[in-house]
Parts: sequence; structure tokens; C-alpha cells
Amino acid sequence: MNDEGPGDNSPGPSFISRLWTPPGPLDVRATLGLHRRGSGDPATRFAPNGSIWRAVYTPDGPGTMAFSRQGDDVLGRAWGPGGPWLLEQMPKMLGSDDNPDEFVAHHDVIARLAKQGRGLRIGRTDRVWEALVAAVLEQKVTGAEAWRAWRYLVNKYGEPAPGAPSMKVPPPQQVWCEIPQWEWHASGAEPPRRRTIVAAAGYDVERKADRLHLLRGIGPWTAAHARIRAVGDADAVPVGDFHIPSMVGGTLIGRRVDDAGMLELLEPYAGHRYRVIRLIELYMQMPARRAPRMPTRDYRSF
Repeated sequence: MNDEGPGDNSPGPSFISRLWTPPGPLDVRATLGLHRRGSGDPATRFAPNGSIWRAVYTPDGPGTMAFSRQGDDVLGRAWGPGGPWLLEQMPKMLGSDDNPDEFVAHHDVIARLAKQGRGLRIGRTDRVWEALVAAVLEQKVTGAEAWRAWRYLVNKYGEPAPGAPSMKVPPPQQVWCEIPQWEWHASGAEPPRRRTIVAAAGYDVERKADRLHLLRGIGPWTAAHARIRAVGDADAVPVGDFHIPSMVGGTLIGRRVDDAGMLELLEPYAGHRYRVIRLIELYMQMPARRAPRMPTRDYRSF
């Protein structure tokens, strides 16, 4: 097995490891890919050897985790002060708390997608702050614009990931409050998103994932995306998304719908509504867009 980190020239320092047997089919890349914020994400990398690396600021400090298949099992290797926490959390990250066997397809197309994505599981990181910050940065902008801001701020204020110095650990909650305003500007994140993140940093979001929508600047869309990743909410629906309603409508009834129409179509899937959305995102070949794409702005030049 190649122990080199993603993009590193030599193996990292000593690590601790764990071998885990999934309770059923598991596509590690599809399950963990939800946490990658663009191909240049400094905190989540897909290595050439097929392993998947994540840098996380855990309750015990910074840590790095590498996931790789070993036959029917998954090998987890962890570095840094947060390594033991990450190994303990490993099954949950890979969807051990998820219940895909309870999912019932009510449309032929969804049955086909579920068969194709049989190894998809909705995992949980139990790192609400990390998921919330990234979701706020994605509010009302293109993915490219949001990922640019995430990449800039994590590279600038995150510390080198233990065992994978080419990666960065997202900064802890307090550090986000200390980022100067001009650095937010340099990242391309405009004042409303900065204010929302700084205000949220004053709350214990880790223990109140079910109340995120009560915070100023955090609506149902942002709260849903944070819950999906942090607590593995397979039923969360990101209402207010620019693309998802048309994707759901196009897949299930062949035409675009609004949020109300999407919620009506997803009603039979209560408990697994996000699972349906994720199956469509990953495995449905969508027709070419006819509507103009949202422009990618560069707030840094304003």
C-alpha cells in the first residue's frame, strides 16, 4: 500500500489505524465526496492511489484521516492530536448510522438510481461549525465563487494537516472571528456572508444543530446543508436552491418545478428526501441547461 499523502513526496509521521467492516455495500468516494468543496479543497483530497483524505479540526485539536479500501473492509489511518477522535468517528463518517435499507423507491427512475448508487450512504462528521461555515460561503453564489473563498481562507488561516502538509486543517471557530475584514474581501466573500459567519461564531452550534435556522442570516437552505453533512440528515431538503427543484422535477415528472412542487414530489420519500436528491445529483444524467448560468462574480474587484 502506498502511504504517501495526497501530493506529498514522502510518507507522513507515524499514524494510528483502524480496520472497519461496513454493515453493507459502501461506495467510500460517493459517501465522502459530499464534503469536498471543489477539486482544490485544501481540507479534502482524492489521492491518485484511490485513498480519500480529510483534514478536520476535532474537539481534541487538528487531525488528518485517510480512508482506503482493503477488500471488503475500509482502512482508516489518522494523524495528529485529533487522530483518535477521527478513528472513533470513522464508522459514522461512512454512514454506519444511516438506514438505506429502509428506503423504498416510488418511481422507476429512482429505483434505477438507487440500484446504481447502492453503496451510497449519508454519513455524519459531527463537526457542525465546519459544515456551517462552508454552507454560508455557498449562499446565493456559484459553486466556483464559494469554493474560491473557502480555499483562500482555509489556506490562509488553517494550519498544515498532520501527516499531510500539502493540506490544511480548517481553522477553529474562534479564528474565523479574528480574520480581518480585508482578508474576507480578498477571498471574494462579501460582507453579508462574513457577518453571518462571525455572528454564528458566538453560539455553541455543535450542540444546537437542530436550531441553526434561528441564527441571523441562516435560513432553511443553509441549515439543511449543514445538517446533511454534520449530522447525516438523510431527510433534509435545501429549500431555496437554484438548481435542485428543476433537477427533481425533471427526473420525476419531466418538467421543472418550484420549491413547493419539489416538496410535493418528495413527500412519499419522507425520511429519505435528501437521499433522493443525492442520487439524482450523482447518477442522473441531466439534459443540457437551457437557462443561463448564474454568473461567477469577483467581489474582490469591487
